[in-house]
Amino acid sequence: MIGRGYVHIYTGNGKGKTSAALGLAFRAAGSGLATLVIQFMKGLPSGERAAAAMTGGLVRVESYGSDRFCRPDDGSMEEHRALAVNALRRSREAVSLGECPVVVLDEIITACLFGIVTEDEILDIIDMKPEGLELVLTGRGATERLIERGDLVTEMREVKHYYREGIPPRKGIED
Repeated sequence: MIGRGYVHIYTGNGKGKTSAALGLAFRAAGSGLATLVIQFMKGLPSGERAAAAMTGGLVRVESYGSDRFCRPDDGSMEEHRALAVNALRRSREAVSLGECPVVVLDEIITACLFGIVTEDEILDIIDMKPEGLELVLTGRGATERLIERGDLVTEMREVKHYYREGIPPRKGIED
C-alpha cells in the first residue's frame, strides 16, 4: 500500500505531461502497484497503450476518445463530449471504488479547457478520492481551483519545440 494518496496535476503547454504520468505508472508497476489510466480525447493507437499492455495488467489504459484529433474548430466537439461522458462515468467509478492504488485521468484538464467536461466535474472526482488512492490529472490549462486542490502541481513549459519547424509527430517519440 502507498499510505496516504495525493492529487498530482501535470499541466502547462510543454511536452511531457502524459509521459510524467506514465513514468509514475511504470514506477508503481515496478513496485507491484496497479495503475489505471483513463484517457480523455485520445482514441488513436499509441505506443503508450502498447507499452502498458506489456506490464501484465499492472498498467491498464482505457481510451475514451475519437479516432479524430480534437480541435475546437473542426465540428467534432459534440462527438468528443459524448465520448467524455463515458470517460467521466468510468473515472467516477474507478476513483470512488479505489479500484487501483494509482489512477491517472489523462487529458482531463485539456477536456475542461475545451469545454468537454466541467471544472466542477473534475473537482467532484477529486472529492470522492479515497485516502489511499494516488490520483493524477494531466492536461493543458489547469484552473486556479484545480491547482488549489492539487497536492503536487507541475507545469511543463515549452521553451523550444521542433514542431514549430514543421516536424510532424514521430512514431515512438510523440505517439
